Formats: sequence, structure tokens, C-alpha cells
Amino acid sequence: MIFSPIRDPRLITVRRGGSLQDADHRLLALWAAVCAEHVLPFFEQMQPGDDRPRQAIDAARAWVRGKLPMMEARALGGHAMGAARELRGAAREAAYAAGQAAAVAHVAAHELGAAAYAIRAVRAAAPKETQVEAGRRECQWQRAQLPDAIRELVLDDQRLRNQYCWFVFDC
Repeated sequence: MIFSPIRDPRLITVRRGGSLQDADHRLLALWAAVCAEHVLPFFEQMQPGDDRPRQAIDAARAWVRGKLPMMEARALGGHAMGAARELRGAAREAAYAAGQAAAVAHVAAHELGAAAYAIRAVRAAAPKETQVEAGRRECQWQRAQLPDAIRELVLDDQRLRNQYCWFVFDC
């Protein structure tokens, strides 16, 4: 579960009654795609013939460029999450990260889902004694990728929704 009971209006687009501008919505989608792509090798090593997570990440980027409708990006995100269902460990978490990245086109708040699942993928891939530190390093890497225009929004969102995201943003 990545959502809090009350939606943050800063992550709802202006046309839906929030304050999120389209340019920032697109930046959130790009950042989510970067987070998901960073861990995609965990999935691709386990399932080399299944390109659904990669298609979801590509869909997020295509939506940003105006080359793919939101509904198609969202659907491809669902397919990536379907690829995760039969798996366990880092591969499963990486596929979920990709699905969440594509879903940002529909609901901007999925940006944290992509990041959180990516951190969980890194933790799952690490030896047990280094999992927490590996997750912290991934969280710090993700933060270094944040565009300045959305940096404070995402960091505040991480603070507010950390408890709903398995406390992975304690970095």
C-alpha cells in the first residue's frame, strides 16, 4: 500500500482540482521511470523473455512526450504488475516498480510507489546483513536523480507517506 487515506492536492493535477502543474506531473513520471529502470535488471535477469516491465517504463516516457495516451500507459503498468505476481524477491519488486512508474500518468502519487518498490528490489537482492544499508544507498541515489523543480515536493511526499511505503525512505 503506497497511498495515505487523504490525497495530497499537490499531487493532483490542476484540472482535477489540485495544484499539480502538467510540467511537474511529467517530471514525476520521468523520475519514477528512472527509479524503476535502475532496478529493472533484477527482473530481466530472472525473466529475460518478458518485456512487460520494460514496456511500462517506456510507456511512462512515451506519455511524457505526448506519444501515448494516459489510459494506454496505465494499462501497460498493469501488465508489468501482472508480470510480478508469480515472482518473489527482487524480480517481483522491480516489476512492481515499473508498473507504478507507468501508473504515474494516471495518478501522480504513484511516483512514490515506483521509488519504494525499487528500494525494496535492491534490499531483496542484497545479502540479509546489508539489506537496510543497500536500501538507504538506493534511496539516496534516487534523491540525487530528482529534478530541482520537484525535489521539495517529492521529499515532502516521502516524509508524509513513508509509513505507507514500508518506511523505505528513512535514508
